[in-house]
Amino acid sequence: MAVYLMQALDRERYESAAISLFDPVDTGLEEMLVRSGTPVRYLSKRLGFDRRMYPRIDRLVRSFRPHVIHTHRYVLRYALPSMLYRRVPVMIHTVHNVAEREVDLPGRWIHRVAFRCGVLPVMIAREVADSCSRVYRVRSCPLIPNGIPTQVYRHPQVSGEVWRGREGFAPEDVLFVCVASLKPQKNHALLLEAFSQGLASEPRAHLLLVGDGALRPKLKKQANTLGLRDRIHFLGIRTDIPEVLNAADVFVLSSEWEGNPLSVMEAMAAGKPVISTAVGGIPELVKEGKSGLLVPRGDVSVLARAMSLLSKNQELRRAIGSAASEQAVERFDVQAMTEAYASLYETTLLQKIGFCQATDYTGLSVW
Repeated sequence: MAVYLMQALDRERYESAAISLFDPVDTGLEEMLVRSGTPVRYLSKRLGFDRRMYPRIDRLVRSFRPHVIHTHRYVLRYALPSMLYRRVPVMIHTVHNVAEREVDLPGRWIHRVAFRCGVLPVMIAREVADSCSRVYRVRSCPLIPNGIPTQVYRHPQVSGEVWRGREGFAPEDVLFVCVASLKPQKNHALLLEAFSQGLASEPRAHLLLVGDGALRPKLKKQANTLGLRDRIHFLGIRTDIPEVLNAADVFVLSSEWEGNPLSVMEAMAAGKPVISTAVGGIPELVKEGKSGLLVPRGDVSVLARAMSLLSKNQELRRAIGSAASEQAVERFDVQAMTEAYASLYETTLLQKIGFCQATDYTGLSVW
C-alpha cells in the first residue's frame, strides 16, 4: 500500500522518500520503487528490539526535514521520538489491522501515547475504526480504504494459458489460490483441511499457496498427511502476482483476523470470485453472493462447501468474478486512496502552520 501511494503521488507537488528498517528482501517492491525514482534508505535492523534505529532514523529526519512523516504497523515505536523532537508538522499513522492484533502490548502503549501527542491515526476499514475506539479511545478519525492499481491486475503481462503451461497446470484444472504469508493469522491449516474435505475427490482441483513464513514446514507436513502432496502447491514469494491471479479460478482466504487486505482487492480486480472468512474489513470489500462467498471464521465445513460449490460451477465462477472486477474498478483504485491522503496531508499541514505559511510551500516532502 505504501509503495502504491508513493508511486501515485504527484511528483510536481510531492517529494517522496522511504525508510525501510530492514535490508532489501527482493519482494519486487524494491524494484517498483527504483522504477518510480523513489529513494529508499535501508537501516539493517536486527530481529527483535534494536535501539540502533533511534539515532539512524533521527539522522535521516534531520537531514531530509520532511513536512509529513507517514508510518505503518510497528514502525511508530522507532520513529516517534524523532518525529516529536524534530517537530515534524504532519504525523500520520495508518492502522492496518484491528488494534488488538496490529502490534504487541508495548506497541499499543506507544500508539496510545502517539495519538495523544499529535500523531493522526488513519483507519482502513470501519471494523478497524471500531477496534481503535475500543483500544485507544480515539474517535472521528479519517477512514481511507486501501487502494491498488486495478489496471495492473486486469491486464497482466502474461496470459493465464501461458502461465498455466509454464507452471505445469492444464487448461481444465481448477486452481484455487491464496496469497498470504504463512503465519498463524492466515490459518492456512484450516484452508488445507477444507480443501481436503471438499475437493480431495476432484483430481482437477489444486490449491496454490503464494507466500512464505515460519509455518511452511508444518503446512507441508499437513499436506502430506492429508495425501495431497501433488494437489497443494507451495509457490513461495512471487513477483508475478497479477499473472498468478489471472491464471487462477478462485481466490480463497481463511484468516482469523484482518484489516483491509490488499490481496482480496487484487483478486477482485483480476476478476476472480473470492471465498473468505468474514473477518475484519473483508465484509466491507466483498458483497456476499455477488462478488464472493463469506464464511464464518474457523468453520472448516462451510469453507469446504463453498470451495466445492465454485469448483463444480464454472458459470457461477465467471458471474461472481465479473461482478468482483466491476466492484474493484469502482471502489478500490489507487487514485482514490492517493487523492484522499494528499488531501489529508495538505489540510493537516494547513491547520498546523497556518494558511499564509502553507501557501509558501511549492512542494511537500513525505516520508
